[in-house]
Amino acid sequence: MKRTQLVLLLFIFCLNQSYQSNSADAKKKPVIVWQPSHQTNTGVDFSEAATCNAIVEAAIETKPHLKEYKVWSFGETGVHHANVGSNTSVAETSAIVDGKISGYAFEIEAANKLQPQVLIAVHNNGGTKRNAVWGYIHYGDSYEAANRLLAARLIKAIAAATDLENRGVLLDSTTGRNDYKCAATGKLSFYSLDEHVNKAPYRVLLEIGDNAVSRALLTDPAKQKIIGAAIKKELAAWLGELN
Repeated sequence: MKRTQLVLLLFIFCLNQSYQSNSADAKKKPVIVWQPSHQTNTGVDFSEAATCNAIVEAAIETKPHLKEYKVWSFGETGVHHANVGSNTSVAETSAIVDGKISGYAFEIEAANKLQPQVLIAVHNNGGTKRNAVWGYIHYGDSYEAANRLLAARLIKAIAAATDLENRGVLLDSTTGRNDYKCAATGKLSFYSLDEHVNKAPYRVLLEIGDNAVSRALLTDPAKQKIIGAAIKKELAAWLGELN
């Protein structure tokens, strides 16, 4: 075989290998992380952890099956505030207590190791006197606009599948809750949505229903599945457009 022919064959082989590698990379599924509330101290005779986990499990079970993971500190013994705690409190998120990290820190550390493209936190609201759904996003980072669009689509899908009123997308800096602040803006924020903590580019927190007004809806297993499915289907549609 002539040298020129050998060089040509090697070139074609390398080109083919490069194409196959690029095709495989293009087909990689984005990593999705779900973060259900681990709170058991919200509402009277009501477990937000149970309702939110049921919604997340329903979402994960709904087709299409993505590369999905759940991060949840519920029942963990090596962390503080494993089953309780506010996403907006320093003492219950970023603080180290007796050498232990918080439940929220445990969840976000686990999420970051997975290198997700999307993290969706699922919570229930309380004291609103509204049978509604809200979306929250982080204020001030480069993905704010994109996260607003994603959150808006998800809460619209939930509202369409239930009798929940769509109360729109809000910035975490507007809640006026507790004392956790973003290092970049100095404004109050949700620990789970802070870009300095959560490395996923797309980060939204859903407040689904009110633990008093929406109790019947939130504790109904059939409705939990409907909500989870609605979130998953809209997320999949959004991902399809994103890629």
